Amino acid sequence: MSNGEARTMKVEEIRKVLPHRYPFQLVDRIIDMDEPRDGSREGRWVKGLKNVTINEPFFPGHFPHRPVMPGVLIIEAMAQTGALACYRPNDPEMDVAIVKVSSARFRAPVVPGDSVIMSVVVKKDKANMIVMDCQAEVDGKIVASAEIVAYVVPIGSLN
Repeated sequence: MSNGEARTMKVEEIRKVLPHRYPFQLVDRIIDMDEPRDGSREGRWVKGLKNVTINEPFFPGHFPHRPVMPGVLIIEAMAQTGALACYRPNDPEMDVAIVKVSSARFRAPVVPGDSVIMSVVVKKDKANMIVMDCQAEVDGKIVASAEIVAYVVPIGSLN
C-alpha cells in the first residue's frame, strides 16, 4: 500500500480495518486505492464497491412498491470507503467518526441490481481532521456526492 502502488481489498481485509458488520457493512470490496509516497493521507484516493441486492434489509420498508436504497446509507457507504482512505498500515488501530456532511446531493435512485462505485479523495489532513470529496456512481453516472469531514483518533478515544 505504499510507494504509490494501486491495490485492492477483499471483504476479509476490509473487516480487519472497519468495525462495521451486517447489516451496516456497506463496502463489499475496494477495487482500487492509492497512498501517496510520503505517507500523508492528503491526495489519497480509494474506490469501493457496494453490490445492491433485493435482499438488503432496508428494502421492505423503503419502499415496498419501489425499492430504493436510502440516501443516508449511500452517504454511509461513501464514509466507510473514506475510512479506508484514512487507514495506514503502520499506524496504531484507529477510530474514524463522521463529524460533518456537507453539499450532499442525490441525483438518481439506487435500486436492487445496481453496483455502486464509491470514489473518495482526501482533500485535507490536518490535526486528525480529514476532509474528503466523495461520490457514488452507477453505470458511470453520478448518483450521489458529498463532502465528508471525519475525525481520526486512536481506537477507544471516542468513548
